[in-house]
Amino acid sequence: MSPPFDASITAPQDAWEDKRLADLHPVAWANPKPMDWYQLVIVGAGSAGVAAAELAIAMGLKVAMIERHLIGGTCLNTGCVPSKALIRTARLYADMRNAGRYGGKVPDHIEVDFTAVMDRVRRIRSHLSGGSSVRRMASLGVDMFFGNVRFTGADTLMVNDLTLRFGKAMIATGTRPHIPNVPGLREAGFLTNATVFNLTELPKRLLVIGGGPVGCELAQAFRQLGSKVTIVQDKPLFLEKEERDAAQILSDAFARDGIEVRLNTTATAVRVENGVKQVDLLSADYKSTIEVDAILTGVGRVPNVQGMDLEKAGIKYDDEKGISVDDFLVTNNPRIYAAGDVCLEDQYTDTAAASARIVVNNAFMRGRMRLSELVIPWCTYTDPEIAHVGLYVREANLKGIPVKTFTVPMHQIDRAVTDSEEGGFVKIHIREGTDTILGATIVARHAGEMINEITLAMVAKIGLRTLARVIHAYPTQAEAIREAAKAYSRTRITSRLRARLQKWLARTTE
Repeated sequence: MSPPFDASITAPQDAWEDKRLADLHPVAWANPKPMDWYQLVIVGAGSAGVAAAELAIAMGLKVAMIERHLIGGTCLNTGCVPSKALIRTARLYADMRNAGRYGGKVPDHIEVDFTAVMDRVRRIRSHLSGGSSVRRMASLGVDMFFGNVRFTGADTLMVNDLTLRFGKAMIATGTRPHIPNVPGLREAGFLTNATVFNLTELPKRLLVIGGGPVGCELAQAFRQLGSKVTIVQDKPLFLEKEERDAAQILSDAFARDGIEVRLNTTATAVRVENGVKQVDLLSADYKSTIEVDAILTGVGRVPNVQGMDLEKAGIKYDDEKGISVDDFLVTNNPRIYAAGDVCLEDQYTDTAAASARIVVNNAFMRGRMRLSELVIPWCTYTDPEIAHVGLYVREANLKGIPVKTFTVPMHQIDRAVTDSEEGGFVKIHIREGTDTILGATIVARHAGEMINEITLAMVAKIGLRTLARVIHAYPTQAEAIREAAKAYSRTRITSRLRARLQKWLARTTE
């Protein structure tokens, strides 16, 4: 019998993995001799750290960057890159099974080669690791250190046994998976996003604890690859941040795919019997037990703030919320900033990079860039995707902002119909009485691509009136955005204006 899937699973040591590790943390790497003083020391070499280092070097600064594990952080190694590679292959298999929707014939025998699927994930991850490699960082002029960091004062820290002095420092240590406190879970073994991409064998039965973006994405991907998947969520809904009609469409998609979703349900205990994981579930007063081969936890993230002696640098932090910063990303030590997931509520790769650029500008160019001024889009990469930017209606209501919403169902868009991808909508919120865009939600197969047009409009302060004049290539699904804008334009034709037009037309035709 196969051993249980658990958190100790490591990636196969193949050529792809060897290259990735050689790029991101070479075994033979020797830390350089520190300079007497650095203008900027960056703690953490994930998306935020790399973005800060690139900008600071371009400005001619003396920069040191320290990483405890792998350059590239969660995004490259255990997050965005491997998950999207896996999701793409999973969608391929889903499309094969749904070939009848497109007038095709479903293959007689669809066999998932999970080993090949994961080999592709590792190959893509290895290929992209070159862009963040230690050699590239060093070639730019960054002094790259590997090791554990301990702050020793307001302007000094140690990495292993080396002391680094700095004028400014930026902490970008990111987050790690939160492990739910379920009795027996650790003993039985479990997966997180940090280990799930190391699998080489497809679990026949998978339990996903948590109905957030990570849990939903991976649950659907593994179901499309052939696992029997159950999602357990202790809340009455999943994707609780999103609008309810968006989450409902995804719920329908999960039902279509055969994913069992148990809401208001808690995993209360785990045990292993005859090599099989037994998970006790509680929903209200109803108790049940399911058998699974693997358990994936996706119930949030924990900031990496421990073990750095932040107190010695006078830095305020919280074990759950991370490092405390103001709107300029300064900690309560004016020499030290923070960026990325370790201090942000919106934990997305591009947001981390954007926050790092704010830090460098504010620290060295007397900038006054504010975190609150960022317009931040995000996307959950399920099928269909759910993307959002700006305010939700409930948020606008809490702020006392009057809102008008324009919604276009995807089944009214020609390209969505020809693609047999009619499920979803484009919903744009504006400040009532104006054409100012406050926010938008898109549910569509390519929502992550489509949301960028609205994000650009918001950043450039382009209103719906202008978007209505933008000619879109036909046919594309992004036409739904223009249709929403056209719906706004039609509201501008008031009864008084219509009456004036009719009088003018009557005179011109006499």
